[in-house]
Amino acid sequence: MKRFSFIMMVAIMVLVVSTGAVFAKEYEVKKKAGEFDVVVTIDKNPPVTGDNGVTVSVKDASGKAVAGAKVVVEYSMPGMPGMPPMNYRTDAVQKGDVYAATMNLSMAGPWNITVKISAGGKNGSMKFTVDAK
Repeated sequence: MKRFSFIMMVAIMVLVVSTGAVFAKEYEVKKKAGEFDVVVTIDKNPPVTGDNGVTVSVKDASGKAVAGAKVVVEYSMPGMPGMPPMNYRTDAVQKGDVYAATMNLSMAGPWNITVKISAGGKNGSMKFTVDAK
C-alpha cells in the first residue's frame, strides 16, 4: 500500500509540473505595444488588494532596452450596482533597464490594466486583466 501511495504522489507531482500548474511568485504578461516588446511583471501572483509592485520592460524591435520612455500604468475596475467605476493611473520611473511603479488595488475582483509607452516619437499601449484576491 505504501508503494502505491508513493507512486500516486510522484505521478501527481509530475502532472502538476508538466501542466504548468506550479504557482509562480510573480505575475507576468508579454505583449507587443505598437513597435515595442513589453513585459509587465507584478510582484504578487495573484495580485492582491493593496500595493502591488509593477515593473515594465520595454524593448525596441532589435531587442535593445528603451531608455528615457514615458511609461504610464492605468488600472480600473468597471462600475457595479451601487458602486461607481474606479480609475487610477501611476507614472512608472526608470530604474536601470526597466520602469517601476506601484498599483494600489482597492478591492478584490477583476482589474483592467493598460500600459502606455511613449519614446522616440513612437507610442504604444497594451491591455490585460488581472483578478485581485
